[in-house]
Amino acid sequence: MKKSSFVAMVLGTVSGVFFSLGMCMALIAEWGAFRPGIVFGCVGLLLGIVTLIVWRKMERKAPIQFSGKTILMVIVGVAGALALGVGMCFSMVWENMILGIVIGMIGIAVLLCLIPLAKGIRE
Repeated sequence: MKKSSFVAMVLGTVSGVFFSLGMCMALIAEWGAFRPGIVFGCVGLLLGIVTLIVWRKMERKAPIQFSGKTILMVIVGVAGALALGVGMCFSMVWENMILGIVIGMIGIAVLLCLIPLAKGIRE
């Protein structure tokens, strides 16, 4: 295993743990830790960004170039993931199965649109 892969794995794991623990702290009302959860979640996000920057430097790759296509892919990915999550909430939490399945399928379709958006369509 390359050193850059190991560092990225460790930093990515730590950032994922911070982010997920922060989201649990913020969203589980019984814990009563909303504000510390937000702090933990933000620390996890920042560590994730640091992980990406450190890994790209160790691999001697150019910084990520932000273009209109990159921003569009991020927006489509976030919208699809949110729609899928809302559909799951409708089905499992709010006991509205039919609407949840419809919204979840729309989210899956939006996420599938990322493939041709990222790779393009060729003959």
